[in-house]
This record gives sequence, C-alpha cells and structure tokens, in this order.
Amino acid sequence: MLELRHRWIWLTGSAVLVLGVIWGSLQVSVDLPVPSGFDKVEHVGSYLILAVWFTGMYPRARYWAIALALLLLGASMEIGQYLMHLGRTADIYDMAANAVGVALGMLLAIVATGGWTRKVDAWLIPN
Repeated sequence: MLELRHRWIWLTGSAVLVLGVIWGSLQVSVDLPVPSGFDKVEHVGSYLILAVWFTGMYPRARYWAIALALLLLGASMEIGQYLMHLGRTADIYDMAANAVGVALGMLLAIVATGGWTRKVDAWLIPN
C-alpha cells in the first residue's frame, strides 16, 4: 500500500465498497426491474470503480494482483449465486462484464488515475 496519512479512511472505504459489491451480488430481498442488458453496465461500472479505487492505493507494480483479486471476487460472486438457489443465477456474461470493468479500470489507472489517493490524502485534515 502507498504511504498514506489517513490509511484507516482508505481501508474503511475499501471494506465498504467490497462489502457493497458482495451484498449487491448476493442479496435476494430487492427485486427491482432492470432494463434488458443494463445489468451488464452495472457490472462493468462496479468493477471499473473497484479497479480505480484500489489502483489509487497501491503502486503500479501491484496492479496485476489487484486485477487478479477483482476477477476472483467477480467469479466467486457468480459461484455464490449459482450455489444459493434463491432466485439469483450465475451468468458467464456477468463475469465477462466484470472483466471488462477491471480491464478498463486498469487502463484508466495506467493512463491517468493511478495513485490518486496521495493527492486526496494530502487535502484531508492533518492528523
């Protein structure tokens, strides 16, 4: 992890984001109608945000590990949906959308946003 003065903020934000994706992937209590194909946009967007978030916290040399961890998270959510048998279904196209989101997030990090947390961390109220 990069040297950040407010490490606890970044780690708390990370936990909230990952838990939000897990809840959103596995919850069955909210059944909102989704336009056809829009769920793939949600998958791409969610994993793009996660990729940009984590590449902001770690050096470029760790991007491969971030990408792998996010792909494994997406795969585990699809496996979880398959095993639940509670109205959620696993979908290989969801996993593909997750992978597109990760790839776009990694590309964005390499080109522009990598290490963004340092700048924000410097703006936050000092310890």
